[in-house]
Amino acid sequence: MRIRTLLVAALSLALLVLVASPVAAATSDSQTLSAARVLSARKVTSAPQATIAEAPVPVPASEIPPAGRHLSADRVLEIAEALPKMRAVRKKYPGSYAGAYLKGPVRWQVSFFSKKGAKEVGQVIIADASGRVLEQWTGFQVAWTMARGYRGAFGEHVNALYVWLPLCLLFLLPFIDWRRPFSLLHLDLLVLLSFSVSLAFFNHAEIYASVPLTYPPLLYLLARMLALLRRRSRPTRSLRLLIPAPWLALGIVSLLGFRVALNVTDANVIDVGYAGVIGAQRVALNKPLYGGYPADNEHGDTYGPVNYEAYVPFEQIFGWSGTWDDLPAAHAAAVFFDLLAVALLFLIGRRMRGPTLGIALAYAWVSFPFTLFALESDSNDTLVAVLILAALYFAGSPPVRGAFAALAGLTKFAPLALAPLLATHGLREREEWVSISALRSRALALFLLGFLATAALVSIPALTHDSLHTIYDRTILYQSNRGSPFSVWGLYGNPTLRGLQLAVQLAAIALALALAVIPRRADLVGLAASCAAVIITVQLGIDHWFYLYIPWFFPLVMVALLGCLGEGCAVGMPVGEAPSRDLGATRAGTSRAGTSRAGTSRAGASISARWSPPSAALSSGSALPSATGPPQSSQSARASA
Repeated sequence: MRIRTLLVAALSLALLVLVASPVAAATSDSQTLSAARVLSARKVTSAPQATIAEAPVPVPASEIPPAGRHLSADRVLEIAEALPKMRAVRKKYPGSYAGAYLKGPVRWQVSFFSKKGAKEVGQVIIADASGRVLEQWTGFQVAWTMARGYRGAFGEHVNALYVWLPLCLLFLLPFIDWRRPFSLLHLDLLVLLSFSVSLAFFNHAEIYASVPLTYPPLLYLLARMLALLRRRSRPTRSLRLLIPAPWLALGIVSLLGFRVALNVTDANVIDVGYAGVIGAQRVALNKPLYGGYPADNEHGDTYGPVNYEAYVPFEQIFGWSGTWDDLPAAHAAAVFFDLLAVALLFLIGRRMRGPTLGIALAYAWVSFPFTLFALESDSNDTLVAVLILAALYFAGSPPVRGAFAALAGLTKFAPLALAPLLATHGLREREEWVSISALRSRALALFLLGFLATAALVSIPALTHDSLHTIYDRTILYQSNRGSPFSVWGLYGNPTLRGLQLAVQLAAIALALALAVIPRRADLVGLAASCAAVIITVQLGIDHWFYLYIPWFFPLVMVALLGCLGEGCAVGMPVGEAPSRDLGATRAGTSRAGTSRAGTSRAGASISARWSPPSAALSSGSALPSATGPPQSSQSARASA
């Protein structure tokens, strides 16, 4: 009891530290000037506005300082050209030349261009007052300003240690089991938090360290999700929470308040959220959704139509000034998506094991630092998680499941890989029950109807003005052709790695199709683990990976990891079995059967009753009607396994 009191005190102290954290916001406008600089800026598709400094103003060569300046253009060129890194660049690019620019009121920028100005190959930032070199960049860090480690570029103060470390503690603490210090769940949670190491290197512009460090946790989580797909035949330990569920519920409320307050006072809207607002206004005004975006977000039309349509209510309520300002509509949308994710996780957990699991899942979301990272960046990635979770929650309804599968896939296209898996969910289970294949055909047809009807409906605003060719060019083709240093494939650019990348991409397709047809675990744990495995495999093969993609699979991983802890999970109840109804059937079977059979039925009833919430009839998400249950003997045998 004393230990529990101390842990509750530690939880409260961590919450207090978070609430008391100082926050501040800093934004600045950004533009580009030279043709080479414009080319570079266009590649920085994920850089927030706040990270791009003032527009450079060209200054002709002269020994006389401009008005109000201490240094001349000739002097800053001399300083930049003397740097060893810039000398190496000049040697690598024969015929390259340098130009001097004013960079705001107190700095200079010297840009080195390849022959004929086709490409900016080096950049130096110099303090005007002292002549000190503040920054020097070569390679991909010239074009990708998001790779420079600017403080607060993504997530603002959530990256501060006084915020990040308490969140890590809050996330881990309730799930610690002192009786089982070497529990696999402990390792799972630490692996989820290990992305923080990669992010720390990213925030310090150490891209050659940050990028490789993302792959070990991704591979581990993929292996764990695949391992959970095996049909269980022996009991597993139940979920033990170190912090009582009522205290966790209080923590959820406190952390939600902290997250919303931090978003309102401190968050910055990156280009992703900005694009959502631009597209929402175009939808509302019945304008073409693709092409002709503002110069400061020229490729903001790279997403599916649902992404922009989801922002319409917020753009209509909060409006848009036409510039990359504070964008209150993007803030409101990000907060709303975050609240939806919390609600869906609670509902999924309650459906699976009751309110305690629901509280645990919701708490995991609000305490996990990378979900706050996405919220503080005001990105659209939480929307992807919400739509996938909705498909999971409505897994028992094929048309609704199909509708949400379409919505997720037409927000960002990667979730389309889940369509085969969601389409066949529940069709291979209960084979001994269902002798009429028409039931399965009907379920599949209903899924396809929901998927296609929804896809057609949400595509109307886009197809009204844009051709399929235009949409393809602006979305899938652009994303597939752009280079990015934020994956091992793009960072190293080795031809051998490119072959390996193709193999990984083919493996992702094969896995998505295999999980759709191979018998596997039948409950929501199996579905969540399957979806997480497919998403992680897809992310392993893409050119551009970023920390904002973690929320795509994180809630599914938590549903699988926490949902598999408990007697109901251990039994591996097939999809569509309703424990509450099975309990009544078992009792009826007991009255008609002999002593041996009655004992078995009572065992099955006991197991079903212990884990079944009132809505347990839908807990497994079956796509098939359950009017024709299995014979009593087979049902009891499975329940007592």
